[in-house]
Amino acid sequence: MNREQAKHFFNEHKIRYVLAQFVDIHGSAKAKAVPVEHLEMVLTDGAGFAGFALWGFGMGPEGPDYMAVGDLATLQEIPWMPGYARLICNGTVKAKPYPFCSRVALQAQIARLKERGLTMYTGIEPEFMLLARCADGTLGPADPTDDLDKPCYDYKGLYRTREVLDEMVSALRKVGIDVYQIDHEDGNGQFEINFTYADAMKSADNFTFVKMAASEIAHKHGMIATFMPKPFSNRTGSGAHFHVSLGSATQKNAFYDPSDKNGLGLSSVAYHFLGGVLTHARALAAVAAPTVNSYKRLVVGRSLSGATWAPAYIAYGDNNRTACVRIPHGRLEIRLPDSGCNPYLVSAAIIAAGLDGIDRKLDPGAPHNINLYELTPQQLGEKGIKLLPQNLLEAVEALEADNVIREGLGADLAREFIRLKRMEWTEYSRHVSDWESRRYLEFF
Repeated sequence: MNREQAKHFFNEHKIRYVLAQFVDIHGSAKAKAVPVEHLEMVLTDGAGFAGFALWGFGMGPEGPDYMAVGDLATLQEIPWMPGYARLICNGTVKAKPYPFCSRVALQAQIARLKERGLTMYTGIEPEFMLLARCADGTLGPADPTDDLDKPCYDYKGLYRTREVLDEMVSALRKVGIDVYQIDHEDGNGQFEINFTYADAMKSADNFTFVKMAASEIAHKHGMIATFMPKPFSNRTGSGAHFHVSLGSATQKNAFYDPSDKNGLGLSSVAYHFLGGVLTHARALAAVAAPTVNSYKRLVVGRSLSGATWAPAYIAYGDNNRTACVRIPHGRLEIRLPDSGCNPYLVSAAIIAAGLDGIDRKLDPGAPHNINLYELTPQQLGEKGIKLLPQNLLEAVEALEADNVIREGLGADLAREFIRLKRMEWTEYSRHVSDWESRRYLEFF
């Protein structure tokens, strides 16, 4: 889209404001509303922000302005905000790409792929919960009748929330995000909206828009759409599985090989890429499962429904949902990320890990097509299967020790990410919970 086409777009859709939008280090959408008459400013110098007021931009109060420069190819209407459009921005400081910008970090890794004639495609499957405040102030499913012990794919749960889900899907489809299925997931009030895969940047942009749409449309209906990884201790968490493949000018899916001796449809390139992902899985966890709460999801144990879908083991298998990576024939499903992740940083980290695997021809070993939850620690050790980090501190320490993933994020951004996550862990560790009070108040 060029500037003249943008003006026509504004007139056609009665757009008065453009949201100059980007994400902070946590993946949360940030924006300024700019009257369309000043579009040129956003496309050239950029919309100015005080970087010190943002999470993870490495600035003090004396720092220069963070300038969000719009990418005109991303201009799209915001259906739930009549008169507004979104323009996704890349961060610059002093007219240079800013390494603390998540989108800039992903662009750097995409450039590494491009040098090899490759593109990474991702299909992201975000799960979220629709909640409401109960009379006593606690949170529960927005539909109070959504109370089955085993609610996955439940028709009634889907039907009784159809109006808000339909409004979300209609908004996404209106701007070209092709939603192809919606289902009720394994938690009460939990849903998944699946949209068609795209190149890694476009998928990350789309995931951000999905979160924006779900949050605000739910709010309009008196609900809370939460992408928190594990809102309830006895229910399944919300993942955001990344389906990953590479393509080139001559090969739509360079990961596909029908002659794979393991019967998984994977090429040698795919196996090396997978080897990189598994080798760096513990460091990847810090980015893909980036909160204290994330590790309430990545544990071995069953939910109230009797099912669990979160990986705890660094392994891969055919249709094995107990492994960190599942192989749905000819591509990788990386099951580690949760819905609280920053999709730009996860994508950048996956590329870095995968390219390291390709460059060093890393071997992922044999697939494990068994229920890994049932193995003892001794049996896991005998098979060479390691655990993912079991808390945020473990993951952050793994990231700090992993040069490949740190460089994949960019040295500056990685350092800031590690600093903030150590602060988060310290705050969590010092917090006195209700569980502690109930257990210890009169214990001694």
